[in-house]
Amino acid sequence: MTCRAEVIGEHGTPGIRSPKETITAAVRAAAAGLALLLAAACTTPPPPRSQAGTAAGTVCSRPHGIPGAETATTVDVIEQAYFCILSDHYGGATLDARSLLTAGFAALIQELNRDGRDLPEATMPALTGDRGADWAAFEAAYRKITDQVPGLRDRLAVVTLEAIVAALGDDHARWTHDVRTPPDHYDGDGYDLGVEANVSGPQVDGDPGAALPPLFVTAVPGGAARAAGLRPGDVIESINGSAPFVDGRAGPAIAALYPRYPEARPVELRLLRRSTGRRWTVTLKPGLYPQDPATLRVVTSKLLDGDVVYVRLRGFASDSANRVLKAVSRLRAGRTPAGLVLDLRGNGGGSPAEATRLVSAFVHGRVTAYQCTVDDRCQAMWTDGTVELLGLPLVVLIDRGCASACEHFSAAVKDLRAGRLVGTRTAGVVSGPAQPYLLRNNTVLSLPARHHLGPDREVIDRIGVPPDHHVPPTPEDAAAGRDPALVKALALLHE
Repeated sequence: MTCRAEVIGEHGTPGIRSPKETITAAVRAAAAGLALLLAAACTTPPPPRSQAGTAAGTVCSRPHGIPGAETATTVDVIEQAYFCILSDHYGGATLDARSLLTAGFAALIQELNRDGRDLPEATMPALTGDRGADWAAFEAAYRKITDQVPGLRDRLAVVTLEAIVAALGDDHARWTHDVRTPPDHYDGDGYDLGVEANVSGPQVDGDPGAALPPLFVTAVPGGAARAAGLRPGDVIESINGSAPFVDGRAGPAIAALYPRYPEARPVELRLLRRSTGRRWTVTLKPGLYPQDPATLRVVTSKLLDGDVVYVRLRGFASDSANRVLKAVSRLRAGRTPAGLVLDLRGNGGGSPAEATRLVSAFVHGRVTAYQCTVDDRCQAMWTDGTVELLGLPLVVLIDRGCASACEHFSAAVKDLRAGRLVGTRTAGVVSGPAQPYLLRNNTVLSLPARHHLGPDREVIDRIGVPPDHHVPPTPEDAAAGRDPALVKALALLHE
């Protein structure tokens, strides 16, 4: 039985923050992160997996249903995750495992220093490249250090494992732990600052260096931001006293706009309203707020200029392709549309099967993507010939918030010449579909077993998909409520 999660972020993006559909980015990054991963679990046990190097029996296992309560992270959990990465991550076979252990040890030392507890015995052991022997040396040094600081043992284990996973440099690899939901009911509510910006959550997580200044507000859905009087177009000059851009490059301060529960703290913003020259400072506290029901729907649609079908798809959730096709069918009934504008801006991803199915409404008999092993043995993802062709000119709106399965779709449209792309380059966050593995402390490690290539076998991860027509947003357009990318799309369809 094949496991596949038909959920937002399933395209290997657990924790990647995509736009709001049923709950906010902050909740998805924490409470929903584990739930979405576990949605991928099968009821039929998976086939045995490689146990190379796992003398202690630290084999990866797929979760079956919701696990029990999380227990403490120990060195045994770190060991299990280490060997799981080596056996099940697509690059594990060729990975120099010393890079993982070095990163983990460095994080351990940094945490000791933060607590003022550096130890003379805290030195990195010599590593030889033998994965099993290197782990034994690492574990011995680790235990020697943590035995001297028992009060820090739990925290040291967490930062060590977080650093090991981060050392993969894989935007679809994630260790999901400490998953708690906000204390109040959040059904239909948002939980964040109530502000969205031109540098989106996926871009912050994936490739913040590609962002261009200035940082400005694009939407104020509610919450503290609306109460403080923020408006689209307001320029954010500083975040908690730090400039969002330094020498033209996005800095880490921008991440504070997208708080992750439960670590969320109030955020101080210094703002400029260019239309009036006003400068002021506000402090926004993350919290719950009711969302507009329209923002909770995965698919919304309308008719523009009387003859253009417009569909907004916020994520490649289960059955989203069918919902898009039904919306198009309803709006084109009794008329001959000039074309379709498919708005994927801020679409954080979802199911690769849904992306393939939607491409199939525009072209048949073609490859939409490849999923490849580290030695370039690739499996083609073909279009679905059972999907009826729409026969409409297509323009797709994309931006840096378009990630994962959204990039799968966008690259296929571009490479297969199924339509034209308008907006800005996509996020470049499409390493490969991730699978969840249950660790012995009831936390989840998700790893891609294959990496994603576009239809022309091009690398999209870390690169993104470029638009055919570059139309970047500006503070002035946001303040005036203008949408130049949509204007361009309509002009293309009326040529």
